[in-house]
Amino acid sequence: MTANIHSSADARAIARRRLPWMVFDYIDGAAGQETGAHRNRAAFDTLAFRPRILRDVSARSLGVPLFGAQTNAPFGISPMGMCNLSGPGADLMLARLAAREKVPLGVSTVASTAMEPLIEAADGHAWFQLYFSGDGTGTFKLVERAKAAGYETIILTVDVPEVGRRPRELRHGFTMPFKIGPRQFIDFALHPRWSLTALFKGRPQMANFAMPGYKFDRTESRAKANWDTLTRLRDMWPGKLVVKGVLDAEDAVALRDAGVDAIQVSSHGARQLEGAPAPIAVLPEIRAAVGPDMPLFFDTGLRGGEDVVKAYAQGANFTFLGRILQFAIAGGGEDGLHRLWDVLRSETSITLAQIGLTSLTDDGLTDALRR
Repeated sequence: MTANIHSSADARAIARRRLPWMVFDYIDGAAGQETGAHRNRAAFDTLAFRPRILRDVSARSLGVPLFGAQTNAPFGISPMGMCNLSGPGADLMLARLAAREKVPLGVSTVASTAMEPLIEAADGHAWFQLYFSGDGTGTFKLVERAKAAGYETIILTVDVPEVGRRPRELRHGFTMPFKIGPRQFIDFALHPRWSLTALFKGRPQMANFAMPGYKFDRTESRAKANWDTLTRLRDMWPGKLVVKGVLDAEDAVALRDAGVDAIQVSSHGARQLEGAPAPIAVLPEIRAAVGPDMPLFFDTGLRGGEDVVKAYAQGANFTFLGRILQFAIAGGGEDGLHRLWDVLRSETSITLAQIGLTSLTDDGLTDALRR
């Protein structure tokens, strides 16, 4: 089946056949009527390259600098909750890939594998993604735990003061912790391949909450987080601090001035606010506001190598891939994941050649798009 993965769309199509409807719609869904997700795609499609000719582009590199190190690929792995729903051991598959490619693995607060084995499997190439919830008591316990586990970078996700309503997953009764009722049982029975391989491995859990004094409710309000929360986190965290979920230039400047180490431009895959602007469209505005030296990361809507190059051309220093990697795992396990990763690398490299560049750090990248 992995031989049939020639694009992220192929991986999604295979995953749609294999996964229970509830699981597929949880991974694939977006907020509201999903116009935000469509707008994200349309924004990428409106960007056109300037193809350039007769330039020696025979020696191309996809590695980029990131926090003083060099990656093997220009994209990392976004933090994603409950990845093991896409296939048993998915979290560890992603961790091993991060180690191989020397790229960050975003370890979600609601990962289905605990943070400690993931940073070990990723050979240190793991960043812990943090949600503030409730009064913050449990949140800061997780920070201390991440520090003890050897994490050097935290990603504070700030664009979920309240969990967005995603009708597709709500119709299926999807909840975390994972619950199985009559509706889910029928869904699983109609997808026996997934059920036999996934459920027999044990019901996926939010593994980071197996710690004293912390219960996590996915629907609990996160609305108490404010700039004082950020200050407290900055004061207690000695490593790199990334703030994810930024779509406003004024907020980006305030974050820069507050001493964060990088800003991640993201709409959470259009999963939280249907009417949010397309991140790829606001990226140049944020870059102009924070200046050339502030590290800007980007996720949301990346479906192929051309999208990756467009993000760099719009001002990103690094990009992150999300749900398409889960689709690859659902479609072909670890082999499927590696297959799609290689496809994305190839697409990115070919795009660079077509626009007359040899790397994503080339000065000519700023002129790669038709303005």
